[in-house]
Amino acid sequence: MSGTLVMLHGMTGTSAMMQPLADQIVPSGWKTLCPQAIVPHPTKGGFAWWIGRRNPIEPLDDVTQSELLISVERVISELPDGPLIIGGFSQGGAVASAMLEFEIQERIVGLVLLGTKSGRPDQLAESLVYLKKRPIVWMHGRRDHLVPLEQGIEHAEIFEVAEWPVTRLEHEKGHMVNLNQLDELQIAIEKIAKTG
Repeated sequence: MSGTLVMLHGMTGTSAMMQPLADQIVPSGWKTLCPQAIVPHPTKGGFAWWIGRRNPIEPLDDVTQSELLISVERVISELPDGPLIIGGFSQGGAVASAMLEFEIQERIVGLVLLGTKSGRPDQLAESLVYLKKRPIVWMHGRRDHLVPLEQGIEHAEIFEVAEWPVTRLEHEKGHMVNLNQLDELQIAIEKIAKTG
């Protein structure tokens, strides 16, 4: 099988910042796509999928969830035909998992969730019950100060409770992709591509 690995950057990121990681973890014979958010970050540069109005550790309020869904719909409009592995870092991972609430989920063969939490945990849990199970690759740092490990674990557990297979890659670092686990990440994603 071949398809497209779609990787979404985090807050203050760009498409260009996500592309090198996507190129390192893309399954053999697959293409990459790294869409860019369009909301400029007001103070730090780069772009965001939404601008939160509350403490980032707190759940997203209704307005912010609406912004998240607008971003999801925009990314979906840019996706090519064929099978998809959807992933992202931080905010990008929340956008990725929210795509399971939309019809595009039928073409998603797996998810890659890096240093992220669910932006819509209740809606995600409700959706998973009715969907075909697909593999999830999850990575999170124990010292993540922006998305605490507990929130990342809650995200993974939403899938595990619904009996979706989750490969957990935990590390000792902070809010980042642990490059020391890049081989494990790539192997898990390659397995999704072969079995999806």
